[in-house]
Amino acid sequence: MRTPYRHEPFTDFENEDNRKAMLQALDQVKGELGKTYPLIIGGERVETEDKIVSVNPANPEEIIGYVSKTDRELAEKAIQVADETFNEWRKSDPAVRADILFKAAAIVRRRKTEFTAWAIKEGGKPWKEADADVAEGIDFLEYYGREMLRLKDGGHVISRENEYNQYHYIPLGVGIVISPWNFLFAIMAGTCVSALVTGNTVLLKPASATPVIAYKLLEVLEEAGLPKGVVNYVPGPGREVGDYLVEHPRTRFVSFTGSRAVGTGIFEKAAKVQEGQKWLKRSVIEMGGKDTIVVDSDADLELAAESIVQSAFGFSGQKCSACSRAVIVGDAYDEVKRLVVEKTKKISAGDPHDNSYFTGPVIEQKAYDKIMEYIEIGKKEANLLIGGDGDDSNGWFVQPTVFGEADQQAKIMQEEIFGPVVALTKAKDFDDAIEIANNTDYGLTGAVISRDRDHIEKARRDFHVGNLYFNRGCTAAIVGYQPFGGFDMSGTDSKAGGPDYLLQFMQAKTTSEMF
Repeated sequence: MRTPYRHEPFTDFENEDNRKAMLQALDQVKGELGKTYPLIIGGERVETEDKIVSVNPANPEEIIGYVSKTDRELAEKAIQVADETFNEWRKSDPAVRADILFKAAAIVRRRKTEFTAWAIKEGGKPWKEADADVAEGIDFLEYYGREMLRLKDGGHVISRENEYNQYHYIPLGVGIVISPWNFLFAIMAGTCVSALVTGNTVLLKPASATPVIAYKLLEVLEEAGLPKGVVNYVPGPGREVGDYLVEHPRTRFVSFTGSRAVGTGIFEKAAKVQEGQKWLKRSVIEMGGKDTIVVDSDADLELAAESIVQSAFGFSGQKCSACSRAVIVGDAYDEVKRLVVEKTKKISAGDPHDNSYFTGPVIEQKAYDKIMEYIEIGKKEANLLIGGDGDDSNGWFVQPTVFGEADQQAKIMQEEIFGPVVALTKAKDFDDAIEIANNTDYGLTGAVISRDRDHIEKARRDFHVGNLYFNRGCTAAIVGYQPFGGFDMSGTDSKAGGPDYLLQFMQAKTTSEMF
């Protein structure tokens, strides 16, 4: 019998032994940079002439790896392999599938510092953020394996005399998993293994900015005993390969995490029934957020300011859950503003190889340019309190930026920036604060800092987000503890890391036998 689920602990880098181990892992990974990685289709390694070049966003001259790029011909081959493999994989024992996840979790756990080093190098994540990313990936492997064991015998239904009824779950078929670059290990691993442990076969198309760490996961799954063809590694351009796979008549479901623009396009494409297609495709889609921390007039203002800064600038604000708006009630505004600026002065952006930096680079030039454009817009819409500077001469670094006195309709209050930028605004009272917090197309995360029980209960009822936190920041959901997903333009609220998530990748079947 397995022990009760507990999430993977985070590494204490204040500990000298842990710090030395991390530096050794970084040296190890540095020695492996610049290698070439093939596609994996049906267990076969396939080299292509055209390559994706993965670089270190803190130092783009440092090549993480050259990754073979899938074209449509190879994408079609992968679909056929996955379709054929599904005929056998769907019949496999769910306990065996779960055991593969448990073995994979054990392998990654043993190599945790190594995977953390890859996340630092390929994703530009500071040590703490990279460690949490890998820990979350381990959590997904453990949690979804346990969830499959819970669901494998189906649900309870009633039988009558001379009748035996069963209600059980069967897999869907071939799925395309399109994972993001920001949680380059955790979300990539979670979306991949949730689909395979439920008996489906997978075409994994990782983000083009971070494909190497995804290849490393495939190696782990192979070592853990995953049969050939169950997961096929097919990185490639979205418009050529992603769209082809999403629209293919043999694709049964799509699991996507990324931007609103891409997500809504995928949702539309997946909804169209193609010639020869005999099902309606499932779409599991997690997009963006415009996440708000509400600070009540009676709140612990030190906690409020710390929550805003940590949630806004952790991993350079490149989280769909990041705080990009703070709504502060009445007289608390001026003091919270002062504290936020004071705390922001103590942090800066730099190469995360050096653990002294709280904020690292943003992922690429395109992201850097977009964030700097929003900062220029913000200078016209609100008061720049601190930051506003960027440097892309060697890496893509944006300094933590705070705007004050922002109007709730301003672009920097309405549009997802996905960078280290937060805007502060003042509310007349708590009701006004909740109204402002809800004034967005998104509904992913939010937080309320308050000592007033009535206000907390009002927010629990009226603050329209999928993940709401009280007296803490609005990031850092833990698998199995805070199932994650949002409302409205934040996605399909499929609640990753929760008790309903695996049901997205299965369909229920009722059988009734008369005696």
